[in-house]
Amino acid sequence: MTVDLGLTSDQEAIAELFDGFFSNESPTTIARAAEPFGFDADLWSKVIELGAPGMGSAAEVGGGEASLSDLVVVAEAVGRSIAPIPLIEHLAALAVLDDADLVAGSAIATLALRPADADGLWRLVPAGVVADVVVGVDGDDLVVVRSAPPMSGPRNHASAPLADRSARTGDRTVLGPASAFQPVIDRWKVLTSAALVGIAEAAQKLGVDYVMEREQFGVPVGSFQAVQHGLADLPVLIDGGRLLTHKAAWALGRDESGILDWRSNDITDGTALAAMAFVFTSDGAAVATDRSLHYHGGYGFAEEYDIQLYYRRARGWSLVLGDPTDECLALSDRLYGPVEN
Repeated sequence: MTVDLGLTSDQEAIAELFDGFFSNESPTTIARAAEPFGFDADLWSKVIELGAPGMGSAAEVGGGEASLSDLVVVAEAVGRSIAPIPLIEHLAALAVLDDADLVAGSAIATLALRPADADGLWRLVPAGVVADVVVGVDGDDLVVVRSAPPMSGPRNHASAPLADRSARTGDRTVLGPASAFQPVIDRWKVLTSAALVGIAEAAQKLGVDYVMEREQFGVPVGSFQAVQHGLADLPVLIDGGRLLTHKAAWALGRDESGILDWRSNDITDGTALAAMAFVFTSDGAAVATDRSLHYHGGYGFAEEYDIQLYYRRARGWSLVLGDPTDECLALSDRLYGPVEN
């Protein structure tokens, strides 16, 4: 099967719109000012004016009916600017929510990535600090809970708005069985993968710009072959991650069942591709930010240089799901079948 993963003319327009918007409205000074909890209310208000919170929802509830592939373009722009807003979590949660205030963005939705524990708590919910609505698994049920956001949470490496939230306190509604949550998780993985691609690309640019400017022994650092080799590896990770993410978005948007034929390298199963994209882009963003920070020398560790902002988020945004080993093992089981004891 031949799949065209290039951007359509509409997606190119979306990319131009959101890249321009975040370049103007969310420079790294905004991310810095939003620390430690990683949320800028004014920026969220401006995103509402663009209609971004509901652009993936159905037209009958006021949404823009954008495809997941369209949203991937937006998420990549979020990553490039490390914008301190929970747009990715909101867009993922709206896969199963259609309240008018959520579609409009006047209320913020998010998802709990792990089931509630024995005490009925969802632990370290992304955007849990600011979200009005949380959707997640509690026991055998997929539930949505509306409650007041705590507006505080534990400080963390990525300055992300993480917080524990209750699955049982507040206005609670059962949406269906726990299995119905898989499409939401898949959607989150794909959008987060796109954001990680954006982080990696921005880190590459920071690294290239720095080594072209910084001089040692009377010549630019970028003229050293070892530095050139390290940076030359990055486009493969960036473009490969972008293609894999778009393929996952395409697969999840299909009505027919996907294929899992790894022997023939024929994989169109959306859940598997979402996991593959998430693992690949997590590694890619980690490598890109590590190389760029390293080539900044000691300045890479200084707070006044932007690369450390990307370095921290490249890790925090992917680790919020949990141990990457668990994701790799789950993907392996899906591709090859579980190990028989």
